[in-house]
Amino acid sequence: MGSLLASVATVVIAGLAFVGGGFAARPAGPEDPNLLSGSAGLFDVERRNDPAAEFRAGYRWERHGRALRPLVAAMVTSDGASYACGGVAYDLPLGRRLLITPSLAPGLYARGGGLDLGHVVEFRSQLAIDFRLPRGARIGLSLSHMSNAHLGAKNPGVEALVLNYSKPLH
Repeated sequence: MGSLLASVATVVIAGLAFVGGGFAARPAGPEDPNLLSGSAGLFDVERRNDPAAEFRAGYRWERHGRALRPLVAAMVTSDGASYACGGVAYDLPLGRRLLITPSLAPGLYARGGGLDLGHVVEFRSQLAIDFRLPRGARIGLSLSHMSNAHLGAKNPGVEALVLNYSKPLH
């Protein structure tokens, strides 16, 4: 199931970002400021071989009215694993308040006392569903998959489900 989820997420992200006009300019509004985010949830939510609490912090910035937005993020788990990454996210509005945001971010993973993902380089694909709150804040859920794309001898992959809160930086 993990490889199926990774394949679906990769196709969705690529399709939205490149075919769907992710590089096209659009008017930037007050709902699209730079965002500072925090997340908490469950790491290894699908297989539950080594479940742990996951905590994230991230930053996404508005880039001159473009829909494809750069991001940086860091993650730690309750069993000592960590991950730092940089990538892109694409905000797809569904009405005025609801957003679907696929993202892709390669990064570096340190196992700590946690799950062995087979390599230090890992790729995180993610699909978030967010609700815009008054004053530009967002709250939502994200499902992500991390995998090393067979760079290592083993590639178990892992899924995480987290609750997100993003605060605009005006």
